[in-house]
Amino acid sequence: MLDLEVIEDPRAAAATLDPMRQRLLAELAEPASASMLAARLEIPRQKITYHLNQMAEVGLLAQVELRHKGIMTERLMQATAASYVISPQSLAALTPAPADLRNEFSATWLLALAARTIREVGALLIGARRARKGFGTFAIDTDIVFASARERAEFSAELGLAVARLATKYHDNTNATTGRAHRLVVALHPTLKEDTP
Repeated sequence: MLDLEVIEDPRAAAATLDPMRQRLLAELAEPASASMLAARLEIPRQKITYHLNQMAEVGLLAQVELRHKGIMTERLMQATAASYVISPQSLAALTPAPADLRNEFSATWLLALAARTIREVGALLIGARRARKGFGTFAIDTDIVFASARERAEFSAELGLAVARLATKYHDNTNATTGRAHRLVVALHPTLKEDTP
């Protein structure tokens, strides 16, 4: 089982949005059969078997064991990953185009950039797994408390200048055909206030 799987197939994406299938995926963090799930969830086995077959068809489940009990055969299924990310690739023509929304201070552009990042890094991850190779990434995640909107604006300006300086220093025009291009996305947004019980 993978820690995280990227979903590009629209059918798999639709399956993960179905509440019943989400519940089954959560239950199948550990291998189980349709009969085991039926007893645990108090849902008819035939209904569970239908959902398991549909999820296996789109790659969300894998058979991990086949048990023979007399004339019966029991398939133990398991989720292919502990968690899933749906790539905007699954939306095809509806995927936002960052170039059309460019505005440094726009939440819409930030979301379009985030969607592109998920799509591109997801595709790289899928390709790397197939090739059994790795690829280099780097991420920073931190919280900053600004005393005022002015301080936030000053921080943003300084960060922009620092990134521009570093990009100028390390961007290699001489090896444009042989060097590997990398994309840098820097985002700043308010933290989401979680509801406290």
